[in-house]
Amino acid sequence: MKIKAAVVEEKGQPFTIKDDIELHDVGPTDLQIHMVASGICHSDEALRKGDAAISWPIVLGHEGAGIVEKVGSAVTRFKPGDHVILSFYADGSCDNCLKGVPTQCRNYADYNLSGIRPDGDYQFTEDGHNVANMFNQSSFTTTTVVDQRNAVKVDNNLDLRKLGPLGCGYVTGSGTVFNTLKPRPGDTIAVFGTGAVGLAAMMAGRISGCIKVIAVDIVPERLELAKELGATDTINSKEDPVAKIRELTGGYGVDWTVDTTGLPAVIKNGVDALAQGGTCAAIAVTPHLVELSTWNDLCVGDKKVVGVNMGDSIPQVDIPRLIEFYKLGWFDFDKTEKFYDFEDINQANQDSVSGKTIKPVLIIDKDYRP
Repeated sequence: MKIKAAVVEEKGQPFTIKDDIELHDVGPTDLQIHMVASGICHSDEALRKGDAAISWPIVLGHEGAGIVEKVGSAVTRFKPGDHVILSFYADGSCDNCLKGVPTQCRNYADYNLSGIRPDGDYQFTEDGHNVANMFNQSSFTTTTVVDQRNAVKVDNNLDLRKLGPLGCGYVTGSGTVFNTLKPRPGDTIAVFGTGAVGLAAMMAGRISGCIKVIAVDIVPERLELAKELGATDTINSKEDPVAKIRELTGGYGVDWTVDTTGLPAVIKNGVDALAQGGTCAAIAVTPHLVELSTWNDLCVGDKKVVGVNMGDSIPQVDIPRLIEFYKLGWFDFDKTEKFYDFEDINQANQDSVSGKTIKPVLIIDKDYRP
């Protein structure tokens, strides 16, 4: 079937919405999804610019939410009419998946960033030529086909327009805290960068019982939102954030830091702001080389730096948990969102890059009503 999709024709080019893209048929374990909405993530921009190895043309998007239209012959957990959030694909059969860490799937890069389906077929074609996909999902489309392992079922009474970003940005930030750092009540945490990922990490720190939840950013409006979402303290990074953090923690520093910026100077601040025995989680995709600290400071201070992919999450477990927190008023992720028409994708992406909008969400089905 032919669908409408936002295509990046060449490295660095803007999105072009086309209506002649051919979509792959539904395979045995596949779902055909009518797309309602999709978040825009900084990873989409990184691939559009060519910061990661990828092929063009490509259909991006990996924070999709939609409604199941068809299911494959081997699908048992989904049916037409189900509402779903889409996330990354992992095969579920490698040793790391079987250990419960699908973000470390042995073939994660091939499945999510090779531009083709896990079975080796093309997800999209135009005039018989491959149009690469992303995350075995490509949510910047009116309809897509995904494996059932990409999907998380949600209640039909929830507003699908809001939910797509739970599949990447929000589960990455919160999962880094819940699954990787695992702070205990009474611990302290500082989050550098208060975009969608950083605010999710910050809210997770609050839910975990941290008595100091410190938000660090250079944009005053974002710091105000951080306060609204539960930050105990905010620091404008035009000041000396390390000195301010030590001032707020009796001179010790914090137990945990999360860097969402990928900027070398900020990552170093994240390490320097740690208390003895603390851990810094680096979760931004960045091409930069990073100077962390002196070796003695790391060793004598017993500090640790960890990289985290997708919040070490299991989407089918972690996303429903975030929705429950949202219902309780503990995880107000939708306060970061702004809706855009699908046709305004280039403006939405520009507003994401500039920081004007924390989390742009493309409304693909304008007739949808929750």
